Amino acid sequence: MSKERVLLIEDDEEIAGFVELELTHEGYQVTVANDGRDGLRKALDATWDLLLLDVMLPGMSGLEVCRRIRLESTVPIIMLTAKGGISDRVAGIDYGADDYLIKPFAIEELMARMRGLLRRAHYAQDSLTVLSIGDLTLHQETRDVKRGDVEIRLTPREFDLLRHLIENKGHVLSRENLLHAVWGYDFSGETNVVDVYVRYLRAKVDEGFSTPLIHTVRGVGYVMKE
Repeated sequence: MSKERVLLIEDDEEIAGFVELELTHEGYQVTVANDGRDGLRKALDATWDLLLLDVMLPGMSGLEVCRRIRLESTVPIIMLTAKGGISDRVAGIDYGADDYLIKPFAIEELMARMRGLLRRAHYAQDSLTVLSIGDLTLHQETRDVKRGDVEIRLTPREFDLLRHLIENKGHVLSRENLLHAVWGYDFSGETNVVDVYVRYLRAKVDEGFSTPLIHTVRGVGYVMKE
């Protein structure tokens, strides 16, 4: 079941109680705030996967809460409102909301929209932290590398070299490019260090697998491709 953390900022206790009950039943971890100022404080004091934000709130309007959250966070936000006019919906989007749902709404539609936003948010996050080519994956945050189900242990320098190659997959990189990107412009060692480390990488990510990923372009450098 889902374990995403959801902050619901809604002053109507009946609506808040109903939505909290339904989302909790679906596995979401739900926290409720009943006014704008408390909602803003909760939104900025913790990490959330998604916010449900009413427009008409005591203490501070939902639009202002949304605006202030957007100064510090890209968390997905769905605005909830009894106002259905185009200008109201446009205002919500302009203030930084990702979606807009008009009351009364079906809980099934709310959860469908939540799932859509969460999928996009997770995909965007993964695309920044996980690099891949073929069956090879590199996790930038954990520094884990796998080829299929096989874990590959790399030294820090090997990891940095592999990351640069994957980031530029399909592009031929000269030895000078790799030397500057991985070892730094002030590196004073031998230039053949690139060839040595490419051999180390090949022994770990290519040998024993049917499809080589690191290729030599004679007289130029290296390219990573399937």
